Amino acid sequence: MGRRGNGVMRHTRMKRAFAKCKHAALALAGAAAVTGLTAGGITAGAGAADLDLTTPDGAIAAMRKIQCSLTDNEPIFYTWEGEVFSRRAGEPDKKLFRVAGMNVRTCASLDGGKRGTGYRMVSREVMLYLDPKTGAVLDTWRNPWLDKDVNVLHVLNDPVNGRPSFPYGEDGTPSYRWFGREQDGEWFMSITVPLFYHNELGGEYQRYVGGAYHATEMFNFMGNIDALTDGDTTSSPAKVGWVRISHWLPWMEMQGREGDLYVHASGQKIAGFDALPEVLKTFIDDRAPLYKTPPPADDKRPNETSWTYFKKHVDGERLPRGGAN
Repeated sequence: MGRRGNGVMRHTRMKRAFAKCKHAALALAGAAAVTGLTAGGITAGAGAADLDLTTPDGAIAAMRKIQCSLTDNEPIFYTWEGEVFSRRAGEPDKKLFRVAGMNVRTCASLDGGKRGTGYRMVSREVMLYLDPKTGAVLDTWRNPWLDKDVNVLHVLNDPVNGRPSFPYGEDGTPSYRWFGREQDGEWFMSITVPLFYHNELGGEYQRYVGGAYHATEMFNFMGNIDALTDGDTTSSPAKVGWVRISHWLPWMEMQGREGDLYVHASGQKIAGFDALPEVLKTFIDDRAPLYKTPPPADDKRPNETSWTYFKKHVDGERLPRGGAN
């Protein structure tokens, strides 16, 4: 959903929109006159007013219904599946992996004073690299360019949290707007997230010798407009498409060789943990039970990415003089 990742989905959401809609669209409706706020979030039920997407309060409440729920601390699950390809000059693209991913998140309301009642989303996510033919979880992978087996590090990013968002600015003026579009009873939202920043696995001279983290995440969210604006519901069904372009994953041991990866995946919001694909449920049950629930709403930890996760679990080493394969 990626940003998102250990690979591909950041990173964030879908590894960041599943952290740029995880980050770029986090916020909650704040005016009681429009949405009926209570201490526990937004009151929904018979007689509640439908969301007005032309107002800051309605727009931010709609985004919260897409990303999580208007009910504070309610766990919400997204899942996605897709494929990972290599792209190198002078050779055909290779399908390297299938992927299966999930994100569990929750939202909590925040009192912003003049900024209105906003919210913050907290989440954690898993994405598995699977055999491209059998769909089995990979623990090692035969690198076709190095002709050697390498250990696979799946995406286990905890946390992937959003920043607080509010419907109004510090001076009380409207600052949040609906940036989706509507057609034939459906809503659509496209989010492009270019990423370029300090690489945690590089040194302090990246400005001079290169090596910055460089990727792009592209998300398409969509769903039914009536379900989204319905004042009687606290969460709205949503589907997501995700594309990620990035450098090789650290665990592939490509040592800066020319080329990139791209991931193409699709998914949706689901009813809960039991609705996940079997491969994810089995992996989480056996190896990562923490990912059955979201982090606490007041989580203050810095976000995890595949690069920071790799640094924590793999010791670095210097290449010998003359280089090494």
